[in-house]
Amino acid sequence: MSAADLPAVAGPRREWRVPGRLLRSELRLIAGRRRNQMGLLVLAAVPVIMAVAVKVSAPRPGRGPDFLSSVTSSGLFVPLAALTVEMTLFLPLAIAMLAGDAVAGEANVGTLRYLLTVPVRRTRLLVVKYVSLCIGAVWGVGLVAVTGGVVGVALFGTGPMVTLSGTLVPFWEGVWRIVLVVLYLSAGLAGLGAVGLFISTLTEQPMGATVALMIFTILSWILDSVPQVAWLHPWLIVDQWMAFGDLLRDPPAWDNVLRGLSVDGAYAVVFWLLAWARFSSKDITS
Repeated sequence: MSAADLPAVAGPRREWRVPGRLLRSELRLIAGRRRNQMGLLVLAAVPVIMAVAVKVSAPRPGRGPDFLSSVTSSGLFVPLAALTVEMTLFLPLAIAMLAGDAVAGEANVGTLRYLLTVPVRRTRLLVVKYVSLCIGAVWGVGLVAVTGGVVGVALFGTGPMVTLSGTLVPFWEGVWRIVLVVLYLSAGLAGLGAVGLFISTLTEQPMGATVALMIFTILSWILDSVPQVAWLHPWLIVDQWMAFGDLLRDPPAWDNVLRGLSVDGAYAVVFWLLAWARFSSKDITS
């Protein structure tokens, strides 16, 4: 091989190494932030508090999530009840915090310009930022499910799960259903993360991006509960989040789940492209 051929071989390898190194660095940065660590502790505390509360006092009919009344029959209902509660506020807030830091946070502390001198193309950097948000979504939802499952099994045992169809499924099949729930809800948060990434490219204030995404999420929940705008409901990202209950039927009902995944995917594609259009032409001054 001649010396002239060496750059052509070395170039592509470096091209592939840069995203991996950037992604590892981004994940270490996310995991190392104290506020993110405290946020994970809050997420993990919710299923623990719910399980202990149910253990020491019987839930009253008509109060709390539908899964709550079934907690005592199987510990697997603890993560489901916790996810029902946390998907309305805590988990979207966690993604909003990560998305706010993704671009606006780097610009705010003055490291964004230096990141782009690695050298790293803006498109590749934006891909890494979004992939880290998707991984963060899985971390958050997975942590709630694992914590709830461990505490639930410890307090209520490994009895068979009663599906929403009224049938019993073995414990390990119930665990598999919860894995599907985790993946489904993570996809919803990943779609929301794309919205947050776009907002993060519009400002240099991470707190402003976080607040804006939470306002977007809360407005989506409000609109989804208003029957007068029912025509808008299928287009709201939160509309099918609670359809994860269909994965707990026997057999699972896939219509609403697939509809929810298609909406999540559409939000992810559209808002990532909007973020790319904004970020690729943005004047980076800090």
